[in-house]
Amino acid sequence: MTRYRLTLEYDGSAFKGWQRQANGFSVQEALEDAILNFSGEAVATVAAGRTDAGVHALGQVAHADIAKQTDADTVLKALNFHLKPHPVAVLDCVAVGDDFHARFGATGRRYLYRIANRRAPVTLDRGRVWHVPVALDVAAMQAAALRLIGHHDFSSFRAAGCQASSPVRTLDRLDVEREGDEVRIHAAARSFLYHQVRNMVGTLRLVGEGQWTVADVTRALQAADRAAGGPTAPPWGLYLAGVTY
Repeated sequence: MTRYRLTLEYDGSAFKGWQRQANGFSVQEALEDAILNFSGEAVATVAAGRTDAGVHALGQVAHADIAKQTDADTVLKALNFHLKPHPVAVLDCVAVGDDFHARFGATGRRYLYRIANRRAPVTLDRGRVWHVPVALDVAAMQAAALRLIGHHDFSSFRAAGCQASSPVRTLDRLDVEREGDEVRIHAAARSFLYHQVRNMVGTLRLVGEGQWTVADVTRALQAADRAAGGPTAPPWGLYLAGVTY
């Protein structure tokens, strides 16, 4: 039995999220079906982050234990073959020790949120960006983002269904930048609360549109109450960009 660390890229719009479930097709199901077709084994995979329906990944990490006598390069090629035609790709495959755990061993997770900030509708990137037609003040958004960095109670940015035992997290990075008509928000932390990134993005949009001030974001954070935070940004602009160990 060999444990393999898999780095995955996928288009989340085709799935009901990472986790296998009864009401729709998931990334986990696609990956586990590919392993079954390759090795004949029913393997339960574990991912670093359980992305929601519609959320994409540039660098999701998962692990799988495979008994078949093979090697990492063969596993990579075979899984990519059997994953067709689903929009999932195994970018990297490495044999690791049994003590490696994709979820519990992660020391950091990075997310990217993409906003198409233009008046014209989105065509080529439909389903991959959040279209916001009102001009956004990126400098104001960045100033507000700085108020959220650090060790805080993030209850105001935590979804009602969050199962984390504590709302306290340390946000290491929250940067807002513009590249032409696209506004990109980068977030990094050891771990995030359920919908935390999307709730922070929805709040920063209010600042960018001039509806909220930087002080309003500080007050929302200090309130430690979801009702005090901004709206939840849609899932299709969010990408799990990478995981560190």
